[in-house]
Amino acid sequence: MTVQNRLLYSNKVIMPSVWIIMLRASIDKELEKKFRELAMKRFGYSKGSLSKAMEEAILLWISAISNDNLPEFDGDPIEAIEGILPLDIDSVELQHKIKDLWISKVLKDVPNRH
Repeated sequence: MTVQNRLLYSNKVIMPSVWIIMLRASIDKELEKKFRELAMKRFGYSKGSLSKAMEEAILLWISAISNDNLPEFDGDPIEAIEGILPLDIDSVELQHKIKDLWISKVLKDVPNRH
C-alpha cells in the first residue's frame, strides 16, 4: 500500500508544518507588472506562481546581501533610535495621544445619538 493510499484510508489529514507569512509592500507599477509576467512564465499560470517567484526573489536578495560586508551593529538598538523623534513624551503616552487623535477624527462624522 502506498503512502497516498494509506492517507486516503486515514481519518487524519497530514500536512507539513509550514508557516505562511504575508508581506505587503509598495512597488512601482511597471516593476509589479514585469514581476507578474516573469513569475507566470517561469512557474506557470496557476495559483502559487507569484508566491514561488517572491520566495525565490527574497532568497536571492538575502544571498546577495549576506555576501556584502555589512557593518555589524554593536550596542543597544533602543539607544540607537532614542531621540530620533523630537518628542518629550514616552512611547506609551504617544500611543494614547495617537489613539485619542484617531478617535476624534473617526467620531467627528458620527452623529451624536445621546
